[in-house]
Amino acid sequence: MSTPRTPQVVVVMGVAGTGKTTVGPLLAAALGVPYAEGDDFHPPANIAKMSAGTPLDDTDRWPWLDAIGTWAGGRAGLGGVVSSSALKRVYRDRLRAAAPDAVFLHLSGDRQLIEHRMTARRGHFMPTALLDSQFATLEPLEADEAGVAVDVSGSPEEITARALAALGAAAPPDAG
Repeated sequence: MSTPRTPQVVVVMGVAGTGKTTVGPLLAAALGVPYAEGDDFHPPANIAKMSAGTPLDDTDRWPWLDAIGTWAGGRAGLGGVVSSSALKRVYRDRLRAAAPDAVFLHLSGDRQLIEHRMTARRGHFMPTALLDSQFATLEPLEADEAGVAVDVSGSPEEITARALAALGAAAPPDAG
């Protein structure tokens, strides 16, 4: 008989267009935990800036990351899934400061595929013009960070299945 695991808080991360908003809710449903859309934590000024094609700077990001971290920290022991680009190590460190047990799911993939998906989506504030800045900013998960990377090729259901398998392999059993 296996020891039950404490429900995880998973931060779905990656550049724009990798499917965070699609895979996140599917993952949350599969895990039986709530999902929070990271974009909903942005103040209106951030949305306006990105809509105008201007990348956010760290001053813009800190309050947004703190809001996501507060949500994630509040889900400790309960589980949850939240999306956040979390492109730099320092951003992930800030999220971990509020939610130390959070696990990161890095949705990664080929730039051409991601650009194609961004071009096909409708009604999102992030223009494809910012994709290069996102890739330039991206610092993949390091070996000492709790998390896994999953390729975004295939259907949302296939990506979610890979994510569940990878997270299961990466998650330590509950010591209790």
